[in-house]
Amino acid sequence: MERTRIAKVDDVRLVRRGEQVEGTLHLTPHHLIFSHTPPTTEEAHTRPRELWITYPIIHTCALRPAPPASHLPSSIRIRCRDFTFVCFCFEDEKKARDVYDSIKAWTCKLGRIEKLYAFSYQPQRPEKEVNGWNLYDARREWRRLGVGEKSTEKGWRISNINTDYAVGQQYSEKPDPILTIVQFSSTYPALLPVPTSISDNTLNYAGRYRSRVRLPVLTYLHPVNNCSITRCAQPLVGVRGNRSIQDEKLLLAIFSTSHSDSNTSEPPSRPRSPQSLRSSEGDVGSQGSDPPLTDAETLEDEMISQTASDDRDEPKVYGAQQHNLIVDARPTVNALAMQAVGLGSENMDNYRFATKIYLGIDNIHVMRESLNKVIDTLKESDVTPLAPNREALAKSHWLKHIGGLLDGAGIIARQVALQHSHVLIHCSDGWDRTSQLSALGQLCLDPYYRTLEGFIVLVEKDWLSFGHQFNHRSGFLSSEKWFHIENERVGGDGNKQPSLGGQNSGAGQALENALLSAKGFFNKDNKSRDSIVDSDGELQPYDMSSTSKRSAATGKGNASDKNTTKVKETSPVFHQFLDATYQLLYRHPTRFEFNERFLRRLLYHLYSCQYGTFLYNNEKERVDAHVSEKTRSVWDYFLSRKEQFTNEKYDATINDNVRGQERLILPGPGEVRWWHELFGRTNAEMNGPTRITRYRARGNSPVDGTVLTGVETADIAVGAGAPGTELPNGDAHGFSALAAGLGGLGMSKSRGNEPSSLKREMEVEMQ
Repeated sequence: MERTRIAKVDDVRLVRRGEQVEGTLHLTPHHLIFSHTPPTTEEAHTRPRELWITYPIIHTCALRPAPPASHLPSSIRIRCRDFTFVCFCFEDEKKARDVYDSIKAWTCKLGRIEKLYAFSYQPQRPEKEVNGWNLYDARREWRRLGVGEKSTEKGWRISNINTDYAVGQQYSEKPDPILTIVQFSSTYPALLPVPTSISDNTLNYAGRYRSRVRLPVLTYLHPVNNCSITRCAQPLVGVRGNRSIQDEKLLLAIFSTSHSDSNTSEPPSRPRSPQSLRSSEGDVGSQGSDPPLTDAETLEDEMISQTASDDRDEPKVYGAQQHNLIVDARPTVNALAMQAVGLGSENMDNYRFATKIYLGIDNIHVMRESLNKVIDTLKESDVTPLAPNREALAKSHWLKHIGGLLDGAGIIARQVALQHSHVLIHCSDGWDRTSQLSALGQLCLDPYYRTLEGFIVLVEKDWLSFGHQFNHRSGFLSSEKWFHIENERVGGDGNKQPSLGGQNSGAGQALENALLSAKGFFNKDNKSRDSIVDSDGELQPYDMSSTSKRSAATGKGNASDKNTTKVKETSPVFHQFLDATYQLLYRHPTRFEFNERFLRRLLYHLYSCQYGTFLYNNEKERVDAHVSEKTRSVWDYFLSRKEQFTNEKYDATINDNVRGQERLILPGPGEVRWWHELFGRTNAEMNGPTRITRYRARGNSPVDGTVLTGVETADIAVGAGAPGTELPNGDAHGFSALAAGLGGLGMSKSRGNEPSSLKREMEVEMQ
């Protein structure tokens, strides 16, 4: 109770959507509870109603003291991460301040994850009878995909190199002999599926070439054609163009696993030039005779029927001309700028067996800013019932970002299922955009992941196991920057981000930032260079003036840093994945076993901190914290209430959830809509009279509405900032060349990147 200045306040008025009710406000160690009794009739007695708000779900809290001689009440306005907006009005200003101080203390002054509600929560029956921690078993899921420790006929094995997240012991003789455990990849899962032709020794060397030792490993294997989705982090190319023979050998082995002889490493067919990549509505690398999107199921049925008549025990070889992809999710210029600090993207001269594409998906800072703009249009939801300004919603570019993810997922799904090719996905560190694209691609490919159990397995595998930084991105311990008292600020707003506009916000300024960061990078020792790059693998501005201050500091930093919220590392990455899943569910209502409410409640419990599932950044942290022993799994909540989250329209017979007969779904080209239920609004308020928004986010685009910002092979590179760009048609230049080079890809015509936006994107990447 030492954090609670006041535990109960009577005669508090709650304002929500313009409606007011009077009741009592209670403050407990984990919840803010408002109770009120609705008006009753003489014939019936109404029980008190309660509004529970868990402290971690509070995003912003503002105290507005009563102006002198105004006779107005003091108020506290709260915006929650589940888009609940409430305002509490108090007649006594002192009580209002005491409530504000108590909320602030319980929200952002805990200091440790272990003080969150999850560590004291005690479930009731029937939830108590479920154990969601046992639902995902990595070995069982790999067996389902056809990968086992003893079953290598598909060309894959499970490596134990990361078991216990260490690779062995190492002696250090200077200054004194010390025995230490050498970590392999602390952010990767313990079990790593890799090609059978690749030894653990090769993995050890290949891992050194990828950021944070997140080397290419399997995340999905197609049951019919044995083609794979693999994932990793960006390579350590740098300004010198570093290469790794082991990394090249690993990728070649991955792209050769669908061949009949899995132990050979014969290179797949040479990739085609970007101009020759011709497709229909998002089909990268398909032949001109391929059917349109609407006939994808017909084509897949024919493939399945042909497979059914053959001997299933023999490995099949599909696609005499494979066109394997390396998908870099970042904008082209952002990926190239990372070379200044020793990172970057693959030099395709060393990967002649693949084509690389850039998807132009923005980083965590842009996504956070986009959601904040959406919130700005809804922030008066506590005091007014008026509908949000749809023009302001459009300017947030939120739908453009969701659409870009769906377009990228569509490329990946079609490339694997219809083009019988392999896809490697990475962004910067491979735990944000990579997780989004990988999971969405698998949702399209595998109907098992469209069941309730399968979706849980997908989240466990591609988000939790592969190390999405839920703690950093969600900011569970909050920040004092999200609390303020109106009319009491002194000076400027320290939390306000500087404008990215103006003459100094172009690519030149961004490159200057990159060079300054690079200068700082090379002046720092190896142990401290990670501070130049944020947890998204993006550059941070290098402060020359503070060099001496950092040099004078002792130690390796504050040990409590991991228990504090870094506001600039928060971002709605998992939220975007759920939003994109909602888009697929809306387009294919009979193909998902779970309903929209399941997605909405999952986002709520991401922030509620009632369960331990999402509290840590990776598998190793959860093991070290013994989270499965000390907390309950979030899946307990859903599995014990399965009937509430089951989709009544689900048709399991359409999905053909039989191994080898899976049915493909694809996102509609350009079809995105506001998830109005999540924002607590009606469909008419958010989406207007139209059923589906065909969205163009940024006006006229030189490459009209494509998610791609560049394509690169060993022979040609087309796109903004592409190195050694060979332009098609000789006389083409700039964005005209990009349009010419990518026009044949036949991507969605709904979303694009205008040239002026590239300056802003690159500047944000430097943060």
